[in-house]
Amino acid sequence: MTDISFTQNRELSWLKFDQRVLEEANDKDVPILERLRFFSIFDTNLEEFFMVRVGSLSDFKNLKKKPVDSKSGMTSDEQIEAILTECIDLYRKKDQVYEQIVDDLKVNGINLLKVSELNEKDRKSVEYYFNTKIEPILNFQVVDRVHPFPRLPNLALCVLFSLVGQKDEESKNIGLIQVPDKIKRYLKINDTTFVFIEDIIKEFGYQVFEGYDVVNKYIISLTRNTDISYDDDDYDIDQDFRDYMKGKLKKRKRLHPVRIEVDQDLSDSSVEFLTKKFDLEKEDVLVTKSLMQAGFLFGLAEDLPDNIKSKHSYKPFSPQASVMVDPTRKMIDQINDKDIFLSFPYESMDPVIRLLEEAAEDDTVVSIKITLYRIAHDSKIAKALIKASENGKDVIVLMELRARFDEDNNILWSSKLEDAGCKILYGFDNYKTHSKICLITRVDYQGNINYITQVATGNYNEKTAKLYTDFSLMTSNGAIGLDAKDLFDNVMLGNLEGEYKNLMVSPKSMQDGLDKLIDEQIRIQEESGNGYIRLKLNSISDRILIEKLSEASNAGVKIVMLVRGITCILPDIKDRTENVEIYSIVGRFLEHHRVYQFGKGDCAKVYISSADFMTRNIRHRMEVAVPIYDDVIKKRIIKFMDLMLSDDVKIRKMLSNGEYTKVQNINNIDAQATLASHAKKRSLQAEEDRAAEKVAKRNQRKHENNISEERKNLKKRRNYLQRIADIFRK
Repeated sequence: MTDISFTQNRELSWLKFDQRVLEEANDKDVPILERLRFFSIFDTNLEEFFMVRVGSLSDFKNLKKKPVDSKSGMTSDEQIEAILTECIDLYRKKDQVYEQIVDDLKVNGINLLKVSELNEKDRKSVEYYFNTKIEPILNFQVVDRVHPFPRLPNLALCVLFSLVGQKDEESKNIGLIQVPDKIKRYLKINDTTFVFIEDIIKEFGYQVFEGYDVVNKYIISLTRNTDISYDDDDYDIDQDFRDYMKGKLKKRKRLHPVRIEVDQDLSDSSVEFLTKKFDLEKEDVLVTKSLMQAGFLFGLAEDLPDNIKSKHSYKPFSPQASVMVDPTRKMIDQINDKDIFLSFPYESMDPVIRLLEEAAEDDTVVSIKITLYRIAHDSKIAKALIKASENGKDVIVLMELRARFDEDNNILWSSKLEDAGCKILYGFDNYKTHSKICLITRVDYQGNINYITQVATGNYNEKTAKLYTDFSLMTSNGAIGLDAKDLFDNVMLGNLEGEYKNLMVSPKSMQDGLDKLIDEQIRIQEESGNGYIRLKLNSISDRILIEKLSEASNAGVKIVMLVRGITCILPDIKDRTENVEIYSIVGRFLEHHRVYQFGKGDCAKVYISSADFMTRNIRHRMEVAVPIYDDVIKKRIIKFMDLMLSDDVKIRKMLSNGEYTKVQNINNIDAQATLASHAKKRSLQAEEDRAAEKVAKRNQRKHENNISEERKNLKKRRNYLQRIADIFRK
């Protein structure tokens, strides 16, 4: 029987992470508009969680033999029950936090009001807006025997009215108005006052139901299962994969409901009506007094006057120029001189874009090969690849169309890239391509081959590079370049079983490589007592890796983990994880690096990777981990890890029961703020150094010119005196 004494359920662990996001929304030290944004992130996270995770669990309901979670021993039904139970308290906290945010916004002169709170003048103005702008585009109906309840799409936001006929009181029906998704979710009364469209419809929607009186009205939000399986039996291997994905996206909107949110407590008959219509249980109906589908709050915050936005938001931060990059020299030349390492969002992604733009124009570049998972809507990366192809380079793009909720954008770009002459590969049927790797191959005029390899922990996306924390390595190391070449060759052949000498690549070699590195620390612990493992991950849920880390802990190896989200291993469990410490940071930027450190100091082996310690990453995706061979960069990463774990503002420590607790604030270190500050100082210092160097060179040239001029004058004087001497001799 599987030992679950030191593990916890993935889904319940994720809910604890989202609760951490909610805590940021409730943190008085966070600017109020940022708290509003954190609330928006929390709600959007929870929305996606129900669509994907609860959706996938609900798919198992029809199976005779329910799968059992290896970390908790729960069946899928038991997991859903536990999730919904946990959500009762989570929704209570959500409502409290939202109410506090609204109150604090009001204190700062920003009003999120209900129509009932408006003065008479504004109320009439809003009613006029309803009659002229909203009512003409409304989709509404009375539900009766002739007009059945419509099939609502995923994330439908509706206002339901309990109706009684004015002429026939026995005529009781339901009126339904779907909130239009083609207009903003809010109406701006003035610069700092807003009302929400659903509340306007709730207040004035009765007008469309002529002949009826309204006895009750409430707002609902419907969430459907969107967890699309990509290896369905209906997959047609001969069908163009783009067409296949388009069909999948249409199917997503019609999958089975998993949650209904309502804005008030309902009568038993109303709950029964909803559960019957959507084939759900009463536990699936969740009451929230706060805003539903709150993702639009980011836009609302942006709609405020600039002076108010700046006053109540984080101080602006722009990614800084890396001190490792000389803006006056070509990127390829600099990478050939030394490895270049970037830390996003503290440093700019521009050097990566510059590298590809230069490669597109470089006569010695013969090919560019790259994996793309998520890219920006107006992607400079993709444009550089298109330019390279138009310039005759061999451009091969391994495009992952199945990047959840980015499928449409990836489909669009894959078509554009292909139209430009790029060769597009769509990966492997049952394995997503999640690695972030680019290989530029050059052949100089003497026929020498030079590889430039770029490996990152995050996506080639200029927008998220300003919001997510990630690392990027650019190297001309020949051994890494050969591994990257072999990797892309194997991709072209559809081969996932390749062997590599330096890179760890899943699904084939990542597990074996990690096992060897962990075993090495166990051996070091047995020999010297200095075994040490330090990891930075987004998630850890893979049972095999958890067991391996437990083995290392039992051998006495010190294991320190910084895990942002899902954490299925529990720390400090006797005879299992007594030497494991787990921390988590949720802050201004989304922590996204993956760092594996084995050992300490100069002897440490350090990797950066796209892979979390999850079963899907290790065994069901193509992922890449690259070793850091440059001593300067390795020391920088180790110092970075030291700083992250010295945080005593945003960091939380996990207890043995899976709960998080604050650490004692002694030094008031916010690691993200410190990294941003250091990046600014380094960039400014580098700029000053370059300016000083220019002045020094200019002065040196001036000095050399002066000396040269003095020498010329001296020579002239000597010649003059020589002529005089010659005259006297004559």
